[in-house]
Amino acid sequence: MRLTENIPVVFLMGPTASGKTGLSLALAEQLPVEIISVDSAQVYRGMDIGSAKPDAATLARVPHHLIDLLDPAEAYSAARFRDDALLLIEAIRSRGRIPLLVGGTMLYYRALQYGLSDLPAADPEVRAQLEARAAREGWPAMHAALAAKDPATAARLHPNDQQRIQRALEIIELSGITPTDFYAQAKSQGLPGRLVKIGLNPASREELHERIALRFHQMMCDGFLQEVARLKARGDLNIELPSIRAVGYRQLWEHLDGRDSLAEATERGIAATRQFAKRQITWLRSETAVQWLDPASDNLLNQALQLLE
Repeated sequence: MRLTENIPVVFLMGPTASGKTGLSLALAEQLPVEIISVDSAQVYRGMDIGSAKPDAATLARVPHHLIDLLDPAEAYSAARFRDDALLLIEAIRSRGRIPLLVGGTMLYYRALQYGLSDLPAADPEVRAQLEARAAREGWPAMHAALAAKDPATAARLHPNDQQRIQRALEIIELSGITPTDFYAQAKSQGLPGRLVKIGLNPASREELHERIALRFHQMMCDGFLQEVARLKARGDLNIELPSIRAVGYRQLWEHLDGRDSLAEATERGIAATRQFAKRQITWLRSETAVQWLDPASDNLLNQALQLLE
């Protein structure tokens, strides 16, 4: 056995605003870790405030990876994340350090653990049929149709998540198999070394909702609206791009389009973030071998250190 195989790969998972960043930085003060971001928004340059990206001082103090990789006009996939993360894990462990994966994009964790099943390729004809149906019935109705065929996948998706609802229905139409069944059939390709999964599970949903609201308001004070305005002013971005569909960005973009007042957009952003957290918790409940910790615990850091020892 190579010495690096004794070094664990650590997942630090939890819903948004549950304290993952704070705990990861506390662990970095105690252990030789390098952080791999598991966040589909932090990969984009210029999307700093709304993605809760670590500031420059933090990035200088603790090594971070998969941050500021792409321009917001580009797309990043779970498959690319898996390839990037596997290379980073190997490199970090070769340096005798611990790969600490931190973030809330649950599909990325699943892709890394189990690989990606051989899903059918996109079909323009089927996609056009689904888009025409959505134009007639609306995306919430399409979400309801998905829920009738694949409740587990529908539970993880927002009723207005057009791209993912369309893709899930396309998979079912082309193969007769639900995305849930596809993922269940995917064989684990195995992560190198021991895997430790730590989950932050707030005991109080009310407290989590309050933390989400406070954080969103702080982002607004820090210049979140101005950040979205700069992105919009470029002229080459639009609301259907994966980057701009990120929670918070979409709501403020729509405000700048004249949909509603800033106060209304802020409340919609908070509500969307809470819904996102609910879907993250649904994903987390399906995870196995997770060591659950209460982020409000007075000795949270010591508990996490004990799990890693």
